[in-house]
Amino acid sequence: MSSTVAIDDACLPNISLAERRKRLLSGVVGLVIALGILAVLMLVGASRWWRLALFPVFASATVGYFQWKDKT
Repeated sequence: MSSTVAIDDACLPNISLAERRKRLLSGVVGLVIALGILAVLMLVGASRWWRLALFPVFASATVGYFQWKDKT
């Protein structure tokens, strides 16, 4: 009994094209929002500690992008 798996079968994406688009869109929108808020914070001279609050927004944008890229 031999179990062989073709390389092509192991590399198939596990989400649909529509879901990949949603993840890319969420990553891009999150990045744009985070950069916009960062620019406003820098223009008004807010403390650096306020910028730290943007970490979750940048992190979620990054996750969305990498999920789109890796097709997961």
